[in-house]
Amino acid sequence: MSLDTNTLQPIINFIWTVADDVLINKYLENQYQDVILPMTVLRRLDLALETTKDKVLKTHEAYKGKIDNLSGLLTSKEHGSGLEFYNTSPYTMKKLLDDPKNIDSNLLDYLNGFSENVQDIIQKFKFRNQLETFETTGITFSLIEKFCSPKVELRPEKISPMAMGYMFEDLIRRFNEKTNAAAGRHFTPREIIELMTHLVYLPIKDKIQKGTYLVYDPCAGSGAMLTQSKKYATDPQGEIKSKASFHLYGQENTGEMYAVCKSDMLLKGEDPDKIKFGSTLSKYGFNPNLKFNFMLTNPPYGTSWKEDQKELNLGTAKKIEINDSRFNLAIKNFKGETEKTCLTSRSNDGQLMFMLHMLSKMKDPKDGGSRIASVQNGSALFTGDAGSGESGIRQYILENDLLECIIQLPNDMFYNTGIATYVWIISNNKEAKRKGKVQLINASSDVFYSKMRKALGSKRNQLNTNHILNIQNLYFDFEENEHSKIFDNDDFGFYQITTHQPEKDENGKIILDKKGNSKPDKALKDTENVPMKEDIDKYFAREVSPFAPDAWYDKKKIKVGYEIAFNKYFYKYDALRSLSDIKADILDLENETENLLKEIVD
Repeated sequence: MSLDTNTLQPIINFIWTVADDVLINKYLENQYQDVILPMTVLRRLDLALETTKDKVLKTHEAYKGKIDNLSGLLTSKEHGSGLEFYNTSPYTMKKLLDDPKNIDSNLLDYLNGFSENVQDIIQKFKFRNQLETFETTGITFSLIEKFCSPKVELRPEKISPMAMGYMFEDLIRRFNEKTNAAAGRHFTPREIIELMTHLVYLPIKDKIQKGTYLVYDPCAGSGAMLTQSKKYATDPQGEIKSKASFHLYGQENTGEMYAVCKSDMLLKGEDPDKIKFGSTLSKYGFNPNLKFNFMLTNPPYGTSWKEDQKELNLGTAKKIEINDSRFNLAIKNFKGETEKTCLTSRSNDGQLMFMLHMLSKMKDPKDGGSRIASVQNGSALFTGDAGSGESGIRQYILENDLLECIIQLPNDMFYNTGIATYVWIISNNKEAKRKGKVQLINASSDVFYSKMRKALGSKRNQLNTNHILNIQNLYFDFEENEHSKIFDNDDFGFYQITTHQPEKDENGKIILDKKGNSKPDKALKDTENVPMKEDIDKYFAREVSPFAPDAWYDKKKIKVGYEIAFNKYFYKYDALRSLSDIKADILDLENETENLLKEIVD
């Protein structure tokens, strides 16, 4: 499953020269990708159809006007392309170069000849919007000539979907760097996908040797999570060697990435209709009752989901109430009573909303259940106080015993961000030893990664095969050591109490309210987080009363909170230096200074 990305760099670099050689002064820098990405996809599709072109044209000419729907014939192996798509135009990209004078009108004819599923790709790229600029600036011939160069080797048999996904992501990374685009979407390096697929499939490899399984990515991007997970599970030479049928489903709301994903599904022989366009949160593209066996994703984090809120919100701006079963869930209050609550994260970060969406798509444990691997940043662990939507989402996950493991990855693993990231492993059918437990794995130290010889944007570190093996061994061993900790679910829970102290007048006398109770001083109001495993009154007597004897807390307004303070559990104390060592260093420094002063004076 490993990929030698160095062999792809010459192709990527050549494609990148299109900007400097053809597009410069014709397009703004932030528009380069509007041309380069669709041209790369179209050339790849063009090459895939090259060997069956004459057969497709012959069949089309023989049956057009005689059969209403020629799609079946034109995609068949006997009469057509043998692929999920075709092109009935007499032109190929190379043939367009044979008639420079009419190349612009012929290019339009070529585009119009593609089947409907490719038309969708062209439309999402908004590629026809570029044709007028091509013609008026006179770059059409030079552009097509570039992409027909032998240096742009994009044949599907030579460049796999995995390699293609890497190429697209590298190109998009370069576009983002050139235009200083904000980093919200973090394209997933191949080795992290490999780690995620191992942890999703290996624990149940014996149970998935036959049958039918549905795999889903709600933030599909280039589709690499989907295609590589299937390849890993079904590879005859791999660790699992499953002979089961795996169907890939995905949704993507960025037009260009949707187009990239769908094009590679076409080339891979997957059903392109199982890739949907639109926002998963507000415009879910599949039957609401459809459930999936496996889900892998790297959702956007630190990005707004306000537009989705507008689509879903039936309440006020102050209190969001979403009439959607995915986000209205039952959690316990401090009395242990179950209450249905609308769980939503803050509007500027929707990553946990994607988590809830995936939880709603899990199969019933009686039917084998589901396994999820999702990349999150640190805010998903601790952002949001007790009673907040984020805390409530963590509470729902832990109260329902869905969280198996969280793995902290090394920093600087992603192309456009160096922040700390974590892989969450979720299951609603845990093995016995994991029931009621959560494993935290700290794989951020340098024993789990190696430095890259040359950085790719923010990506300076990488995992090799042994690193992945070491991490998954920690998971499978399920033991405590310096890199692995095991907790009960409720170790992450706490009760938040609000403490009050009496308000006093200038003479130090306690002020009473109308009922004769001490009036609380707002300036002395505070909160305490009481671990869920502790008795609140005992905690209060030990941690509060000795320091504020007249303090109290409101027993009717206790909030439940959950957070996973990852760094706290792996904190290593560095002992302070002894006073004698510090004194010795100061004396040594003083002696050096005196000698230096003597040299200057002399």
